Amino acid sequence: MAQSNNSIKKILTVAFALCIVCSIIVSTAAVALRSKQQLNQELDRKTNILNVADLYEPGDDVAEEFQKVTPKVVDLRSGEYTDEFDPDNYSGFEAARDPAQSRTLSGETDIAGLSRQENYSTVYLVGDPDDPEQVILPIRGQGLWGLMRGYLAVEGDGNTIVGITYYSHSETPGLGAKVDTPKWKAQWKGKQIYGEGDGVEPEIGLVKGGASEKTEVDALSGATLTSNGVTNMLQFWLGPEGFGPYLAKFRGGIDQEAVNTTSTDETEGA
Repeated sequence: MAQSNNSIKKILTVAFALCIVCSIIVSTAAVALRSKQQLNQELDRKTNILNVADLYEPGDDVAEEFQKVTPKVVDLRSGEYTDEFDPDNYSGFEAARDPAQSRTLSGETDIAGLSRQENYSTVYLVGDPDDPEQVILPIRGQGLWGLMRGYLAVEGDGNTIVGITYYSHSETPGLGAKVDTPKWKAQWKGKQIYGEGDGVEPEIGLVKGGASEKTEVDALSGATLTSNGVTNMLQFWLGPEGFGPYLAKFRGGIDQEAVNTTSTDETEGA
């Protein structure tokens, strides 16, 4: 006698078969589209790098424009380039998760809220790699709701900012999310990281009530914690723990030994 369409056994059989079929379809699609997804991720990365350097306009050929950019891997501890890794494939973000390629940050040094920091990072040089017009640095740190990831473009003097962009964040729409609006990002052009002096500690930061110095940018209205996160992130990545030793090489009159000593002292105290 045929089973009723409403029998528990028949319902479970149909449901199980449907799940199997759907799983096969989804898995097949994921495998088939993986290469395209990776290509789109790479295209998005390159577009963000070109955008922050003011080298991209809608409709431009990203691959062609990116020929102006040379990626290099930098040892954050010394500020020197290394050939140990392939800059086209190396990911500092992934390396930070590997204890063999990173270090634990102490509470005092971990102002960006990262917990761990990679030993090497990829930078992007615009123009002649030996005398670049711009240097593009990857930056990241905690905002109000989670990790913020972006790029900072600096002129070849190692001090003047060209632009900033955040390609990944979870900040509050209309408030902290303004970090990704053209109007707010436009304020950064021409700002200075270290000011007019020869100090090794970054002075750049967000301030309330209107920026009046070359090292100041207007804070995000109604988003104090996001603003603090941006300041802490930049203070970390542009200081001795981050790209400070590297950027010092582009700045005349900087005592390189003093920069490296500061970085070493803080590392040993971690």
